[in-house]
Amino acid sequence: MNTQQNPPNRPNCFNCRNFYITYESSHPYGCRAMGFKAKKLPSLVVFESSGLECQLFARK
Repeated sequence: MNTQQNPPNRPNCFNCRNFYITYESSHPYGCRAMGFKAKKLPSLVVFESSGLECQLFARK
C-alpha cells in the first residue's frame, strides 16, 4: 500500500516507464531516467529538491 500521496497535477511515478521498485529496504523506489534510488517516490524527491515537477515523466 502506498501511503505517499501525490497532488493531482504531479506526475504519478507508478505510471512512468522510468520508475522501478528496488530490493533495498532503505531505498525502495528508483528512477532510471535520473539514475537514483530513494525512500520517497522520485517525483516527490525531484519536487522537494528543485521546486519543479518531474520533467522526465514518460507514461507507460
